[in-house]
Amino acid sequence: MKLIDTHLHLIYRDRAGYGWTTGIPPLAQGDFRLEDAQALYGGHVAGSLHMEAGVDDADYQAEARFIAGMVRDGRLLGQIASCRPETDAGFAAWLEECAGLGVVGYRRILHVMPDETSVAETFRANIRRIGATGRPFDICYLARQLPLALALARACPGTTLVLDHCGVPDVAGGGLDPWRADITALATCPNVVVKLSGVTAYAGAAGAKAVRPFVDHVLQTFGPGRLVWGSDWPVVNLGAGLPGWLDMTAQILFGLSPAEGAALSHGNAARIWGLALAG
Repeated sequence: MKLIDTHLHLIYRDRAGYGWTTGIPPLAQGDFRLEDAQALYGGHVAGSLHMEAGVDDADYQAEARFIAGMVRDGRLLGQIASCRPETDAGFAAWLEECAGLGVVGYRRILHVMPDETSVAETFRANIRRIGATGRPFDICYLARQLPLALALARACPGTTLVLDHCGVPDVAGGGLDPWRADITALATCPNVVVKLSGVTAYAGAAGAKAVRPFVDHVLQTFGPGRLVWGSDWPVVNLGAGLPGWLDMTAQILFGLSPAEGAALSHGNAARIWGLALAG
């Protein structure tokens, strides 16, 4: 496999606060450093994007400035930085600064925000502003919020939207519906792509076998040309772990043609985020 990891979280507790990890024993203590992830890649990952790690609100800009050092020295291909599209105050200035921080995309975690957040015109106008820079915006909604994702996609047709974690389905509960219909509706929006990431963390004791129907549905509706791959490390430790997720990924790619597998594993990511792999 020649994967681009489009969803690598790094945790450096001396640099930022990660309040959301409190009460999650596998994540609550210690650091999760770049070299730790690379040791688990097993030679299958050709390059990584750092995905903002949901740091405490006061620290999101400090996180991006810190990660920028790893982009500059070539250890990361780039970073997807946190932003606050719901307010105009400082938004343009942050986009301008990010241009010098190796930022190739943005995210606002929406499942922790009121549903009204992405409906507001200020939010949508700023998402369109991101699109005008040529950068995509990752959207992180719960399964019940997927109609909001559809509305945002239709309101911002010039911005590429990357749906994280296959839309956070209830894998353990077998919650294919209405998730399945909502994913099908989203696939009608050409500006939406889906990220294969995070799903094993939702499987619980059901394990890898329960994940496959959800993966198969996004493959059927979006096709390999509109999917990207992400490790979601270290959150993946709540499910199969990174080695286990890599094994599952190999099985997914085995069922595709070489061209389809190359697109899903690295080609789509290189195109969407403007990345270049060595060699």
